[in-house]
Amino acid sequence: MTTAFETEPTLRATMARYPTGLVTVAAGDADGPFGLIASSFTSVSLDPPLVSVNIAATSTTLPRLSAVPQWGVSVLAANQPTVADAFRRPAPRRFDGLGWRREAGGAVLLDGADAVFVTRPRQIVTAGDHVIAVLTVDRHSGDPTVDPLVFYRSRWHRVSALEAH
Repeated sequence: MTTAFETEPTLRATMARYPTGLVTVAAGDADGPFGLIASSFTSVSLDPPLVSVNIAATSTTLPRLSAVPQWGVSVLAANQPTVADAFRRPAPRRFDGLGWRREAGGAVLLDGADAVFVTRPRQIVTAGDHVIAVLTVDRHSGDPTVDPLVFYRSRWHRVSALEAH
């Protein structure tokens, strides 16, 4: 007898069936902006205000982020699939053609995002082949009229009004 666990080809394929939002985690230094894209961003606590993001332990961007006091988290808007595509490019070219701003503490925020967060790393926890970065939220803002870009079945999707149950 076969179980559902035995018929799934990979954990990645199974997890791809769970829709997530997309964020960029970015900062800047004397060499310019740098960042990565992640689909594992979530609220951790309201008091104190904490969020988390999972980052591949092999990320070449993570050591650069760790050297900057503030990280910017930009929740991509539904009309920003080209931004998501830009973050698939090699690191030095990810910000080419994108609108962004750098905060005094180094956080880089993307123009047109659904929401933005200026954060400080609070705790980095190694978890398998990733690290979980727990971040303190210093400031945030969002546009309630903008829908987020969603990652589902390994593709970008636009979210329109959802039916409430």
